[in-house]
Amino acid sequence: MTELLVVLVCGIIVIAAAATFGPRLGIAAPLVLVAVGVGASFLPLFAAVEIEPEWILEGLLPPLLYSSAVSMPAMNFRREFGAVSGLSVFLVVASALVLGLFFSLVIPGLGFAWGVALGAIVSPTDAVATSIIKRTPVSKRVVAMLEGESLLNDATALVVLRTAIVATAAAFSFWGALGTFAYSVAVAVVLGGLVGVLALQVRKRVPDPTVNTVISFAVPFVAAVPGELLEASGLVAAVVAGLVTGFRAPHDLSTQNRLSDAQNWRTVELVLEGVVFLTMGLQIRSIVESVERDHGGVGLAVLIAVGALVLTVLVRAAYVAPLLRVLAARARQHVSLQGRLAGMQDRLSTPEGKEQTAAEFLERGRRRVSERQMQQFATRITRGLATVRYFLRQPLGRREGTVVVWAGMRGAVTVAAAQTLPEGTPQRSVLVLVAFAVATLSLLIQGGTIGPLVRRLAPPADPDAVDEQAEAERAQLLDLMRHAGDGIPEPAPPEGAPDRAYVEASTRWRVAVLEAQREALLVARDDGTFDADVLEDALANLDASQIAIEMRAR
Repeated sequence: MTELLVVLVCGIIVIAAAATFGPRLGIAAPLVLVAVGVGASFLPLFAAVEIEPEWILEGLLPPLLYSSAVSMPAMNFRREFGAVSGLSVFLVVASALVLGLFFSLVIPGLGFAWGVALGAIVSPTDAVATSIIKRTPVSKRVVAMLEGESLLNDATALVVLRTAIVATAAAFSFWGALGTFAYSVAVAVVLGGLVGVLALQVRKRVPDPTVNTVISFAVPFVAAVPGELLEASGLVAAVVAGLVTGFRAPHDLSTQNRLSDAQNWRTVELVLEGVVFLTMGLQIRSIVESVERDHGGVGLAVLIAVGALVLTVLVRAAYVAPLLRVLAARARQHVSLQGRLAGMQDRLSTPEGKEQTAAEFLERGRRRVSERQMQQFATRITRGLATVRYFLRQPLGRREGTVVVWAGMRGAVTVAAAQTLPEGTPQRSVLVLVAFAVATLSLLIQGGTIGPLVRRLAPPADPDAVDEQAEAERAQLLDLMRHAGDGIPEPAPPEGAPDRAYVEASTRWRVAVLEAQREALLVARDDGTFDADVLEDALANLDASQIAIEMRAR
């Protein structure tokens, strides 16, 4: 027991040290932790360490993916959903098939089905590994695509893995596999959405921030565990619950509850990410020794892993290149509508323009448009125009495409999924070592070079232009917030010294103004009219102001 406590304390200290000193040394913290884990594996205490893969797939990944989904801007996710779904489904399936053919050719006696199983293990990018890209000055569209891909591609990979394993013992059915995938995702989406909504309904009735946050720790597991029991994707269920929570929390939870959530989940995320990479490093030695004992050496497995890593990058590049052309064509289509959308937005901003638009609908043979329908139409126009401006601000070119290709790193999912291969798998220890080597090499090579690559590819920025754009956006936000609170009457000050009733009324007025401003910002967030990070900072400032006012009033 004492040894276990010492190991846990040392692990937490190492995680904190890696997060602190890794960036100062120009090395991503996950790489430091993998190296520390490999070094610790030579200590007698860790000589024969074995980590159950279920602890990672079912114990660590659901809260990590949930936390990432909560913090992901919903509007950016929606705008990039086409690219994200392609990367999460079609690229994973294509990579698994190509790698399956490669593995069946270079590993004697493996067979295509087992090759596809290993290809499915190696194919998905990892949300934890992708966290490295967030620390680089990369386009926000690239970050949204990579985050969305890493949140959703695990379901595809695990379904392909299960299908390939079944195919080794029975006849393969394409339609059966497609139906299994559709069922897995559909059930997970419904379950995750229900859990996210119900959890918020419960949590908004719990005023204590500490208790509220404790409940939030259970949400990803409440979504993931039933999902797995229903043979759906528990990870996708956790992601959907996180997306619902991130979108609805500002409406349903108090400022103190949200602040407590943010602080505590950042801590949990840091610790769990660190545990994933430490355990990854710890297990490498035992797997290498197993391969040396059973197959006489690891050289061939490492060479196969190098070939597989090169192949994953090539397949990814072959997919991303036409994807960027499609996205560029879609962006041009959106931009061509900019003038028309702007004109319609100006027209709908006046009562006369709304009447004229309603009359045009009638002339085209449509039924009379209600005021609510007209408002919904105006909202769609606003969101469409905001999307056009988003594409103009964040164009995708060769630089961004190169980053998308090179940032597709493998990590915890690959390591954990490899260990779920059945005991009767041909050359199982070799396959597990290949998966570990691909994940490790991916982190070391791609993760170690992505920062310099992004800085080299990033176009030179004009500081004055950046400051001018930021200042203009802040001015628009301030104007929006000022108008949002104009309609709330301020209590009249008493003739003499302020009494308690006036102080309480003044406090309620300030809180009401902040809530009106928050609602205006949330509408702007849903419409996508401002940069997601700028809006997040503005909402955080409102929360801090409200907490300060409420604490002074106690």
